Amino acid sequence: MTPQRRRAFRHLSLGLVLAASLQPAAAQTVGSPYAVLEGRWVRPDGGYTIYIRGVDAGGRVAASYANPRPLPFEKAQAALEGRTLKLQFELRAGGYAGSAYTLLYNPASDTLDGEYFQAVARQTYPVRFHRLPGP
Repeated sequence: MTPQRRRAFRHLSLGLVLAASLQPAAAQTVGSPYAVLEGRWVRPDGGYTIYIRGVDAGGRVAASYANPRPLPFEKAQAALEGRTLKLQFELRAGGYAGSAYTLLYNPASDTLDGEYFQAVARQTYPVRFHRLPGP
């Protein structure tokens, strides 16, 4: 083996050893079960958008809503019920006072599925939000 190949092999071997030594630490890192919810979600039947920036350990969701203008959430909460991620959002702005979303994360389709309660009409509608690509 030439000296150059020996050096290249040594560097490759060292890199593999370092990568292998990092694996147990990475495997021990337990991420938040809520991290999968982060991103922008759109309801294709009207362009309604929920942007989830994060969820704290207590389940409080940092999120915003647009319909298409921004509307504040009065309440934004997540909970882990067994293996199911459940989200609840309540609106209090303008003509939406008391309107609410109850959504479940569907990992198979990467969607948020559930119901929208429209308080003014006092009607409940099935809804689905799809994840938008990008940051």
